[in-house]
Amino acid sequence: MSVTETRRLRRAGTAAGGVRRHAGRARRWSRRVSTRLLRLWRSSLQVRVGAITTVVAGTVVVIVSLVLFSQIRDQLLRVKRDAAVDQVQTGVSYAQSEVAGIATGDAPTVRATLDSTVKALLNRGGAAGDFDVVMTYRTGDIERPASSRRFVYQALPDDLRADVEAGNQSYKYAMIPDRAGEPRPTLVVGAPVPSEVPGGERIELYYAFPLDQEAESLSLIRSTVVISGVALTLFVVGIGVLVTRLVVDPVRQAAGTAQRLAEGQLEERMAVRGEDELARLATSFNAMADSLQRQITQLEGLSQLQQRFTSDVSHELRTPLTTVQMAADVLHESRGDFPPHVARSAELLRAELDRFESLLTDLLEISRYDAGAAVLDSEATDLGALLRRTVDGMAALAARHECELVVDVPDEPVIAEVDARRVSRILRNLVGNAVEHGAGEPVEITLAANRTAAAVTVRDHGVGLSSVEAQHVFDRFWRADPSRVRTAGGSGLGLSISLEDARLHGGWLQVWGQPGAGAQFRLTVPLRAGGDLTSSPLPLRPVVQRRQPGADAGPGPGRTGTADAAGTSGGVVPGARPAGAVPAAAGSRDRAHDDRAHDDRAHDDRALDGRSGDGPGGDGPGGDGPGGDGLDRDGVAASAPTERTYR
Repeated sequence: MSVTETRRLRRAGTAAGGVRRHAGRARRWSRRVSTRLLRLWRSSLQVRVGAITTVVAGTVVVIVSLVLFSQIRDQLLRVKRDAAVDQVQTGVSYAQSEVAGIATGDAPTVRATLDSTVKALLNRGGAAGDFDVVMTYRTGDIERPASSRRFVYQALPDDLRADVEAGNQSYKYAMIPDRAGEPRPTLVVGAPVPSEVPGGERIELYYAFPLDQEAESLSLIRSTVVISGVALTLFVVGIGVLVTRLVVDPVRQAAGTAQRLAEGQLEERMAVRGEDELARLATSFNAMADSLQRQITQLEGLSQLQQRFTSDVSHELRTPLTTVQMAADVLHESRGDFPPHVARSAELLRAELDRFESLLTDLLEISRYDAGAAVLDSEATDLGALLRRTVDGMAALAARHECELVVDVPDEPVIAEVDARRVSRILRNLVGNAVEHGAGEPVEITLAANRTAAAVTVRDHGVGLSSVEAQHVFDRFWRADPSRVRTAGGSGLGLSISLEDARLHGGWLQVWGQPGAGAQFRLTVPLRAGGDLTSSPLPLRPVVQRRQPGADAGPGPGRTGTADAAGTSGGVVPGARPAGAVPAAAGSRDRAHDDRAHDDRAHDDRALDGRSGDGPGGDGPGGDGPGGDGLDRDGVAASAPTERTYR
């Protein structure tokens, strides 16, 4: 290949690349424009009404204009045609009298008679306007024409000449050259001229009426109709938009007022103007807002009263509890001197007083959250070391339940800005809960981190969670089986406080469960205080599900849980933003990390967060944040373990 051909190919490739780039830019621009127009169409009622009004009004105006223009054109041409026919008939009578004395076969006489007749007809004028005249004299195969202007005779339509030759008066619209040779629309009328000349001679008379004036009139009418149609369309569209605005503005104001009411501005009201339907709407809206404000104020008062009562009672019980504890300690230390049944009573008294003290502590803590007085004391903390200390503290409880605690912590430190006391309390509650409900099976505690977040999962292989239990697992003082004894001595507020601690960190507290297959809680916190979470380093669904016999037979003994004061059946804690993602099947990212069988998904469970999905974590191992996972709007997921998310 020569150098010239190489350069030519290179230039062709460069040109093709430039064309592709321009085409790509054009596609992206058109896509952006169409997206914006579609968003504007969906979000603005005024735009939809204006567009629909424009299309409808424009269509009506176009149809009316076409009909009107067609009628005007037909009327103008009809008037022109009638006048032309009358003039031709008059001309035929005159020509008949002029050619009566033509000498047969005398060519000069024929030509002179035709020319004089054409000139006379042209000078006579008529009501049809400007015209040209053509006369022909045919004998045998010889035809002698006479025309008032060149090119007219040659431009006569053949079908018109055939009709006239057959003895009929006829007319046609044709393009006849003007004096400058430019074709112009012309009305051509032809008629035979009766003659007393014997033989096969035939005389024909043609009139050509230019339609320049009619064309100018139609052009003016067309312009007027177009301008009037556009003006009428704009006028109708303006009226439609104005009427729509008169209706939409109050609705828009109502929507804005409702949004401000939802944001807590309970004093917002709509302005009432007039006595029409919109005024009645504003009046009804204001009445509804007044009622809501009264009810919310009453509920706030009751809530504050309840919080104050809980706080006051908890504080007031501190002093007598301390006194009773001191007396119980004395009795406990002297239990060796008592009879066996009295000594046992002293031990029970000591244990129950310890539970009572724990309950008071939890009540005081939850009252601080209810009052909004909880403060986060963040500092850089090694979560691995904190997790190990927490697990060491739970070793005695695990030993009593013959349960092994399996800890998986990264080799490198995981440093996060957290409140170590609160995170440790969350971990104690989760580990204690797993030990109590783990049925003696190992409890797996895993820590992992990515660039923005750290997560801890606590997995047990005990009784698991059903969908009904998952709806209440975070309710305060809730038990699946009220008759069940708390072997771990919990107050029933542990998970509720853990939830509040996680939310205070801006983190997530999520739960997955399946009857007979155990449960897994996951705590996710941002590495930096105040950071936003978009994904979690650990999957919510366990990597390996253990399917146990009888898993479909229903839940076992209940799991003690916590939640906000009025846990909701929809799975969203009042006052808490849902973590969005309650992956019904833990998402494709989780399936990519395990070899579990398909029959593990045979349970009928429910996602309880109102929204669902693995979120922006993608399909890799770092997902399970807020997002979408294919659940329906009610959160129902057929054949998926129960999962619940709080943030």
